[in-house]
Amino acid sequence: MPQKVYFTRVGGRDPGQNTLSKIKRLFHAAGFPDLISQGDLTAVKIHFGEWGNDSYINPVHVRQVVDCIRESGGKPFLTDSNTLYRGSRANAVDHLVTAIEHGFAYAVVRAPLLIADGLRGKNWRRVEVHLRHFPSVFVSGDIADADAMIVLSHFKGHEVAGFGGAIKNLAMGCAPPAGKQAQHCARPMHIDERCTGCGRCIAVCPGEAITFEKKRKKPRAKIQYSRCIGCFECMTVCPSHAIDVDWETEIPEFVERMVEYARGVVLGKEEKAGYMNFLVNITPDCDCVPWSDMPIVPDIGILASKDPVAIDAASFDLVNGEKGREGSFLHENLREGEDKFRGLRKNTDGYLQIRYGEEIGLGSREYELVSIS
Repeated sequence: MPQKVYFTRVGGRDPGQNTLSKIKRLFHAAGFPDLISQGDLTAVKIHFGEWGNDSYINPVHVRQVVDCIRESGGKPFLTDSNTLYRGSRANAVDHLVTAIEHGFAYAVVRAPLLIADGLRGKNWRRVEVHLRHFPSVFVSGDIADADAMIVLSHFKGHEVAGFGGAIKNLAMGCAPPAGKQAQHCARPMHIDERCTGCGRCIAVCPGEAITFEKKRKKPRAKIQYSRCIGCFECMTVCPSHAIDVDWETEIPEFVERMVEYARGVVLGKEEKAGYMNFLVNITPDCDCVPWSDMPIVPDIGILASKDPVAIDAASFDLVNGEKGREGSFLHENLREGEDKFRGLRKNTDGYLQIRYGEEIGLGSREYELVSIS
């Protein structure tokens, strides 16, 4: 049976048709008040953006969701988990500073901020899943302990998963560093002759697995494979595209592991979780990068559903239905109906998230799109 996904387009020329009012109408149309009981401690899962990134969801938009949760009787808090890689969100102190400096202060969002896995990523709960790759997964403690959850996802491209939406936000965003590492397949990356020796990969490597080769006239990075955890961060920042992986074996397993983690996060919360995808500023990269590139398609709108697979399937189709933006990082598949995420990175298969999500019972890829004015 198709799952309902509620949708509103961006834009409007009437005081009652602004984005703020549309977010509230979506919240109610999707039945989110029914997910929240009086006094529920309600996690608002959000990505606060890496320092230097500005394409994360607007805090003023998040405030509308917070207000709706309060009106429904819940006690909302904004939350995310610490990162595996080095950056501005690798511990709770830096993470909270980044969130506040990006506009997620209480005065704006009217909700406290909690880093769900604690100061150094050690606060987590083990959840049994008994799936293909994992018998159990690690879920960040404050998310596991929450009574209800509203997941707000900025829909965009991703370097290896194809796209990032509700599924990836659940999987990576709700896992502590140990869980993030478990999702990444620890098979070696490789560096080819295009390496310019800029050192960006060395700066981001959480395992300190990359050094410069010695006894070379021209500096070149080298991976110490015994320390590589396969997190892909070096590949993300390499300006010369000299770092790559085995796309045929590594990436499908990575995506399946990621989807299994998403399943673990929602176990026990199937009737207490709602999802909103923001299809605006649809950039080529995850909000974990310290920059924000030009969007690959025009702004589309906002979606809401109780099904994480259905909302990602609808988002995927809506993005691909748009015409690609000339001059953006999107070099191929610019025509309406073409796969924009393969146009960004030809080896990716973003729809694998959706297929495998349905296979393991995370949700349904069959959806009915319901427009809300």
